[in-house]
Amino acid sequence: MNKYLNRISQDLVNANLDNYWSGFESVAYALYDKSYVYLFNHPRMKKNQQNNYQILNWDEQFNGCTFILYNDYPTAIVNIELYEDYKSLYSILVHELFHGFQYVKGETRFANEIMGITYPLSKENVELRNQERTNLFSAVLENNIIKKKLYLNTFIALREKRAAKFNNYLLYENLIETIEGPALYVELKAYSEKTPIAYKPVLKKYGQHLMDKYESTSDIRKSCYSSGLFMCLLLDEFSPGWKESFWGKEETLYDIFKQLSDDFIKISNVEISPETEEVINLAIQNRKNTFENFEQQKGIHLFIEGEITAKSFDPMNIVPFENRLLHKNFIKVRINNEDYLVQQPVIAYCKGGLQNIIKLHLILKNNPIENVDSLTIDGIGEIKGRYEKQENVLHLYVN
Repeated sequence: MNKYLNRISQDLVNANLDNYWSGFESVAYALYDKSYVYLFNHPRMKKNQQNNYQILNWDEQFNGCTFILYNDYPTAIVNIELYEDYKSLYSILVHELFHGFQYVKGETRFANEIMGITYPLSKENVELRNQERTNLFSAVLENNIIKKKLYLNTFIALREKRAAKFNNYLLYENLIETIEGPALYVELKAYSEKTPIAYKPVLKKYGQHLMDKYESTSDIRKSCYSSGLFMCLLLDEFSPGWKESFWGKEETLYDIFKQLSDDFIKISNVEISPETEEVINLAIQNRKNTFENFEQQKGIHLFIEGEITAKSFDPMNIVPFENRLLHKNFIKVRINNEDYLVQQPVIAYCKGGLQNIIKLHLILKNNPIENVDSLTIDGIGEIKGRYEKQENVLHLYVN
């Protein structure tokens, strides 16, 4: 890992970032593993004569690959254990730094994440959406300008048809694309710069997420990244100065993009393809299987029941099914006016909203320490409440 640290700081100067997006400047950033955090470019960083980074002990603020406010300063963070090669590490860090840049620019076009987790699997919506994505992909790869414009106009027509019926959920998609599309756009540019692979195969690699019909149906949020990226690429072609006036607007990326349309295409009644039926059924069944596989794991099954509030979570790694959410990565919850970070898969039973939890289901490797009026759980802490135990199942009832 250490061999990458100085190289990263040399590559991430503002002059290089400006090549990905005009005016793109670096905020603070941190690379970390399960033991240490390597902090760069932070105003509160202690000066080090040997290195241009500060080494800190890891703590729970550093979770996932994302953007945080570390000591009240925008900081991109990346888990170095997730990436084996430099080009992948560098490009994902550029992605997260762009989120810091968005923060500095005062970006406000954020989606309501509840809309993504509650997104309905309507057959008509899925059919139209996957047709959209095929046309968007084809528009970027097509060299013939007439065919390219036809694909572009068809994409817009399909989306407008969806907007007429599914407007609230379309707004969710448009807002995710507005935030994540440009971040993936600079990631693509950074990856392309660092890899010896030619640009077109790299483009197709990033386009796999756009064309995967199962992923676009089962993971709506993640699938919006690639559609946002490909809109950015087409804006580069047809409106090269679009990035200069991107900030300080209420318009979404799609609102800007649809101004490229120069031909009205009417989409007739859509026929649901067998493939659409199949991917919807597969998405539902796979969600069900994910929950069943979790529930059948060996270990100590702990159920925490009562008034629980979700404080933070990773929306990219949540599987919804019926009234339950499987948080695959982590969730921070408030119980008895105390905050607890659960860094393992956990099922949350919700009632009346995403944050209102009535029960948590965890599977533990080690038995909790049983106290008179609480349980002490490895990696989580002491939670007060009344508990019952039967073989390998524990029920903890909290206020």
